[in-house]
Amino acid sequence: MVKSMTGFGRGEYVSNDRKMTVEIKSVNHRYCDINVRMPKKISFLENNIRNFVKKKVSRGKVDIFISYEDNSEGNECIKLNEDLIGQYLKYFDIISEKFELDNDIKVSNITRYPEVITIEEQDVDEELLWNLMEKALTIAIEKLISTRTTEGELLKKDIIQKLDTINNLVSNIKTRAPYVIEEYKVKLENRINDLLNSTIDEARLAVEVAIFADKCCVDEEIVRLESHIEHMRRTLDKDIPIGRKLDFLLQEMNRESNTILSKSNDIEVSTNGLELKTEIEKIREQIQNIE
Repeated sequence: MVKSMTGFGRGEYVSNDRKMTVEIKSVNHRYCDINVRMPKKISFLENNIRNFVKKKVSRGKVDIFISYEDNSEGNECIKLNEDLIGQYLKYFDIISEKFELDNDIKVSNITRYPEVITIEEQDVDEELLWNLMEKALTIAIEKLISTRTTEGELLKKDIIQKLDTINNLVSNIKTRAPYVIEEYKVKLENRINDLLNSTIDEARLAVEVAIFADKCCVDEEIVRLESHIEHMRRTLDKDIPIGRKLDFLLQEMNRESNTILSKSNDIEVSTNGLELKTEIEKIREQIQNIE
């Protein structure tokens, strides 16, 4: 199925008073560009997250926002800095002796000094956190892919309609092309008659018409355009990333339409050729957002 590069997904997973929330949004980009914003406490999971997302998303600028709440008991502990307390007491004795002051320090006093007692978080369980992250990330990715697929199918439908228009324009050119040569022959005969008012050298006329036909013949371009149109239709039915391939096919179609216009000596062929380029450009704008 065709997937757009634009989408959004949100996933949340809660277990044992721990909650992991993942939000993912993506827009079009030439390559797969992943940016992760997450709490420093769980930043060690970033490589796992990137590898996980790359398996699901091949192209697009992907921004991932992660929040983590830990309300479980026992995730913090109190730490007593005994070395620092010893230094405080040492200098209290020095102050007391030097300035003849009573050393009336109490436990309740010293515990108020900076860094004597600190609250630290327990070592994290990396496997537990990745399990939470993976579940939340899976939910978010599935929703992201769902939105990208929905928009991709709309893009596919629009592109197919434009391909139908292109196919009609090519058919118009194909139908008109033989008459251009015949009309040129008639015009050339009339011109020669007007100028010379004598018998026309049929051999010479045939040569001139053949030269003109060779210069304005667009049979090869029409065949290649028809082939590219059919190739693009088949590509749109594939369940793989197709954005780059479609872009290449459009470059080839644009090249053929330019050649047709450069060879054209007929207003009807030129008009259809210009409309052809317009439709190709419309498709090119659409596929910029296809994965």
